[in-house]
Amino acid sequence: MGRLLICLLVPASLAVAQDNPFSAFNKQAFGQMKVWILGSAEKMPEQNYSFKPTDAVRSFGQVVGHVADAQYLFCSTVLGEKNPALKVEQTKTSKADLIAALKEAFAYCDKAYDGMTDAAATQTVKLFGGDMPKPIVLTVNDMHLSEHYGNLVTYLRLKNIVPPSSEPGPPPLSKK
Repeated sequence: MGRLLICLLVPASLAVAQDNPFSAFNKQAFGQMKVWILGSAEKMPEQNYSFKPTDAVRSFGQVVGHVADAQYLFCSTVLGEKNPALKVEQTKTSKADLIAALKEAFAYCDKAYDGMTDAAATQTVKLFGGDMPKPIVLTVNDMHLSEHYGNLVTYLRLKNIVPPSSEPGPPPLSKK
């Protein structure tokens, strides 16, 4: 049954990617960063959410909250909605609350990525005081996620925790 589902879904996803290769790549990158960032948040023990390598940087939990907040900034811009500005970084401190907020923020952004097409490249929105094409706003979001995933990796490594991107992947499919 699983193989049948894959056989039905892969051609459909390839067709979408062919029609919208840039948007499809952005969405794929976002999907990978969601898995790694959420995985990092889940792997870090609660007592280490207040961990800061130095006083000059955010704690692990603050980075998670900042990432959640940024999802609303970038994706509300693309969606043409008012940023809900939930201030997760300033208001949430527990692991459970931060993970829940992160999941909600990613779900909010899913709407922006799901609705994006390469044709939207001609549609601009205001971001950071300038005009920016909608798909590029999502690219900036992907870059921002990558930047902060790097922070989380460092924090995890300092606590002797293997980050999600360094875990072994699934075994290859057998060729029968």
